[in-house]
Amino acid sequence: MTDAMTDGRTDLRVGDGSDGMVGPFGSRLLHGWYATGGPADVEEHLGRYGPPPFPRTADAAGRLVRAVEDAGLTGRGGAAFPTGRKMRTVAAGKGTAVVVANGMESEPASSKDETLLDLAPHLVLDGIALAAAAVGADEAHLCLPRTRQDQARALREAVEERRRLGLDWVPVVVHELPHHYVSSEESSLVRRLNGGDARPQATPPRPFEKGVGRRPTLIDNVETLAHLALIARYGPGWFRGAGRPDAPGTTLVTLSGALHTPGVYEVPMGLPLDEMLDIAGGASQPLGSVLLGGFFGSWLPAEQALRLPFAKPDLAALGAGPGAGVVVALPAHVCGLAEAARVLDYLAAQSARQCGPCRLGLPAVAADFAELAHGRCDPRQLQRLETRVGLLAGRGACRHPDGASRFAATALRVFADDVHQHLRYGPCAAAGYAPVLPLPHTPAPGERDWR
Repeated sequence: MTDAMTDGRTDLRVGDGSDGMVGPFGSRLLHGWYATGGPADVEEHLGRYGPPPFPRTADAAGRLVRAVEDAGLTGRGGAAFPTGRKMRTVAAGKGTAVVVANGMESEPASSKDETLLDLAPHLVLDGIALAAAAVGADEAHLCLPRTRQDQARALREAVEERRRLGLDWVPVVVHELPHHYVSSEESSLVRRLNGGDARPQATPPRPFEKGVGRRPTLIDNVETLAHLALIARYGPGWFRGAGRPDAPGTTLVTLSGALHTPGVYEVPMGLPLDEMLDIAGGASQPLGSVLLGGFFGSWLPAEQALRLPFAKPDLAALGAGPGAGVVVALPAHVCGLAEAARVLDYLAAQSARQCGPCRLGLPAVAADFAELAHGRCDPRQLQRLETRVGLLAGRGACRHPDGASRFAATALRVFADDVHQHLRYGPCAAAGYAPVLPLPHTPAPGERDWR
């Protein structure tokens, strides 16, 4: 049995293991869903896992942080920073800490966080409460995009259930924030929770130093916190029972593109990409390339990508990374330049427009790329595009220009044959095909749309 979940962008399938889609690898975060076919309420959740093992003393809090360190848990929101190290830094900060769970998921090609919050909400809420206890926080927040009002309502009801049972260390406040691409950046969350716009702000100080209320703030992706809830119960050795020694645990991935059963799946870290795509039914047509990590990610040729393990050390050697667990399989017959041009136009429109690279550089790159994909670009224009792409990275107040630069640069490299064909003959017929990469139908944010 599989259950198809639709979010308006793509059909998301969650397997129960009975058809071999997930079975060989087991499940952890989504175990309850696989067992019953539905999300658990708080009573069923407690019956399955028991109450969260809150640390009641400073020594116990330290042991929980060490367990997360020993487990090797890294952030599942994109940066893959060691979670235990971040917790230890916040716990040692000056002042009482704050915990923020990031469920914004502004990456259009990802739906893992939304799926997790639908199917295992109490694991995420456990993780928030445990993290708060471990770092000594007296305040906890869960940030969602305001486009998911039904989910926000359900989570507020879950929080209220837990409050009546006296279950959590600190109460969790659910927030609905503007849903723009850069609004999921951690400094955007801090800025909005402090009463400002949901736009990135310059750092330092970093949130772990001075975040919400200028207090030390632990910001973690919701999947990361759900893993923490299981590590607290079962220990670091159990967590390392999946994955590899240098890439432990499981992770949620959103698999889309030319696949028979695209959707959200839980897989062990380090699983080769060809085996990962087999979980989603395998390729539905010959593949030309793969996008790893989403719109801030990297393009790789399919024949190269499919041999790779899905783990940061292996992907980093090729300038790629797992990112937010996004894998898009692009068919060989599709024009990669046209796909990339659409994404770059979206990224340019979604910028905060607070600094030069986003106000001037990124729109110029998007315009040049559109001309290459759909117009009559000449070698001098291509050289200008390559120069502009190289100037984007490292110059912005946030990582938006960096991610766009990586996406554009790898597209130019992987689709080099298409570049030469477009320069010589103009746009190819495939440039007009139906798009593969998902893009939300949202206008560019105006000045009033950030609050």
